Amino acid sequence: MKVLAIIPARGGSKGVPRKNIIEINGKPLINYTIETGLSAKKKGLIQELIVSTDDKEIANISLDAGATVPFLRPDYLSNDTAKSVDVMIHAYEFYKDKGIIFDTILLLQPTTPLRTVEDIDSSLQVFKKNKATSLISCYKEEYICDLVSYHKHGDFGIALNEGHNKGGRRQELEDLYVRNGAIYITTVEQMIENHRVFDDVPALYVMPKDRSINIDCMDDVELLRWKLSK
Repeated sequence: MKVLAIIPARGGSKGVPRKNIIEINGKPLINYTIETGLSAKKKGLIQELIVSTDDKEIANISLDAGATVPFLRPDYLSNDTAKSVDVMIHAYEFYKDKGIIFDTILLLQPTTPLRTVEDIDSSLQVFKKNKATSLISCYKEEYICDLVSYHKHGDFGIALNEGHNKGGRRQELEDLYVRNGAIYITTVEQMIENHRVFDDVPALYVMPKDRSINIDCMDDVELLRWKLSK
């Protein structure tokens, strides 16, 4: 496999302003993912690591951290409606136009910084072993399931499972795995043919829940700071 690793880092963010470069225990958030990606490149797991951004400050921080920033994203890939798959295709085609062909794309979101180089290695092994066309990282959820989940209609809860009040045991349900956003792998063929980051039945790489923090709000930021300070 010839793997292009992409770190998507748009400048705009509503939940946590400038979250991709928010300071986390002494360095910008994106640096954690860049450092892990560079370690993966050094080990030969990937052939290129780039940051795809529309933002000059993010670009400069990424360059200082050792990542490649071969372009600034065009405007149509820089708004709130831009899709990750289009960002990935844009990066792939940038290299294709230069005669550099990759057959596999690895997407590493900077908002899930606790993945390790061992996670990247193991997920690529799962991907190859199963001859998968796509893979997502996830964690096993030990509590949340449809037995304890409801839709809210007015002031009333509509249960997702009709056995929610009949003494059903969570342990009797099939294990539930939740996508954590840390690692996405796809073949270029799948990405272009289906115009999706991953297909209908992706391979799964399971990570611990405590390394699956995904930054969506300031509470997540504080949890990450606490986790990294331990």
